Amino acid sequence: MQKRFFLVPAAVVIFILGFTVFGDRGLLRINHLHRDLDETQKRLNELKEENDKLKREIAALQSDRRYLESIARRDFGLVRSNEVIYQFSPGAAKPAAAGAPPQGAPATTPGTQGAAAGKPAQPAQPAGRSGR
Repeated sequence: MQKRFFLVPAAVVIFILGFTVFGDRGLLRINHLHRDLDETQKRLNELKEENDKLKREIAALQSDRRYLESIARRDFGLVRSNEVIYQFSPGAAKPAAAGAPPQGAPATTPGTQGAAAGKPAQPAQPAGRSGR
């Protein structure tokens, strides 16, 4: 009889603890919801920062001519009429071997490096113009 007296309340306590931990409103579910809330708050803050950045960019595009010019230069390759464009071949920047001059570069001696190093490349011809 005493054994049954302890088993019934113990079973009820275990049943209640099971619902407290594993139920729909249990501790595990609450912990999961808190993690979701933290992730959502973090995403919200990131989106607010991005939104503020885009608002600043809109304001700059509407009012700052220098910003518009920098966008046009960077994204579309536009230049002013009085500027000269220099085009370098990608292979000219990398020497073929250690100590060897780059391909197409004149061979120089240690005494004549200063004269060849300061020489600019030939400017590219603008599109649609002939060299006349």
